[in-house]
Amino acid sequence: MTDATVTPGSQSALRQANERRVVEVLRRDGTRTQAELARATGLSAASVSNIVRGLRAAGTVSVRDTASNGRRARAVTLLRPPGAVLAVDFTVDGVAVGVGDSDGNLLAREEIGYDVAADPERGVRRAAWLAEITLQRARIDLRTVSSAVASVPGPVDPGTGEVGRISCVPRWTGFRPAEALGERLGVPVVAENDANLAALAERRIGAGEGAGHLIHLVIGEGVGAGIVLSGELFRGAGGTAGEIGHITLDPRGPVCRCGNRGCLETFVGARYLLDMLPQNSEVARGPGGPRVADVVAAARSGDLGSRRVIAEAGTALGQGLAIAANLFNPDRVTVGGDLAEAGELLLDPMARAMELGALGSAREDLTLMSGALGRDAALYGALWTAAHVAL
Repeated sequence: MTDATVTPGSQSALRQANERRVVEVLRRDGTRTQAELARATGLSAASVSNIVRGLRAAGTVSVRDTASNGRRARAVTLLRPPGAVLAVDFTVDGVAVGVGDSDGNLLAREEIGYDVAADPERGVRRAAWLAEITLQRARIDLRTVSSAVASVPGPVDPGTGEVGRISCVPRWTGFRPAEALGERLGVPVVAENDANLAALAERRIGAGEGAGHLIHLVIGEGVGAGIVLSGELFRGAGGTAGEIGHITLDPRGPVCRCGNRGCLETFVGARYLLDMLPQNSEVARGPGGPRVADVVAAARSGDLGSRRVIAEAGTALGQGLAIAANLFNPDRVTVGGDLAEAGELLLDPMARAMELGALGSAREDLTLMSGALGRDAALYGALWTAAHVAL
């Protein structure tokens, strides 16, 4: 038995055509053994075996042992339509790529450290390279990818796709990451703010599941929030809704990168937070300099200085969140980012500060809790968006 040929085209195109034939038989006839698939498609048993192996690795089919005419056989069942989506998560100092199935479920993930903030064009090139590597390791052909979503640590104009001026990656201002990434990958791409994507993911499968109105805070280099109202993401007119980090808490406070004084970010952002550490503390003197994760670990181990830093950050967050709660009246607030790993050490002072600043009716309906998806919240949100929103 010989395989049908497809001309013109490469070996990759031939394999895709043969894969489609196998999938169509399974879609039409339901579960079939590999021998039955070979007869129905006209492909060799070896080719069907290789195709089924690739579909199984991608999560498209399930395979179980069975018997046919008294002989051992392999029964193949279609689990979902073939195809894949991509998520690219840009952070200040790294890139993560996730490959998902046609429903947005994570199949493979890779991450590298990289100075993304330094140069947007190079950052996109690095991300495209990592996407190709991730697809290769997952044995998924780039041609099967239907769409991609890029998560960016800053506001993105929904009309133009440009990164706004106030972000953690100032050299990306005016840059259009979706356009640049789409040209390199050859697939439709949209860019979205990281906090927005994280909020969508937390509401769908995380700590915000079931919430009607959700605010998800992301605390890192800056402080951002994704706002979901009545199940819909709220971006605002120019994509800057949720920039809670630039609520003014002290008009005589430190100058913020946005140009104003005393923004919430100047009390909670990583750069400012680490400056609060006593210079003679073990955390401050650690190799390579302190990180927020080090402060959290020290606080959880009982270090009083680190606990004080986190408590003051929680108080500032609660003051800013009280304003947001009065405006949007959410029924749930979730907190993500490295600082969220402090748990109750952060959430308790947040709640106390909210009691002083939020309306009683706003507090009564609100549940405050840590996010459930950790550092991959934006990645999960990007996969879901790529799979369920027409790009």
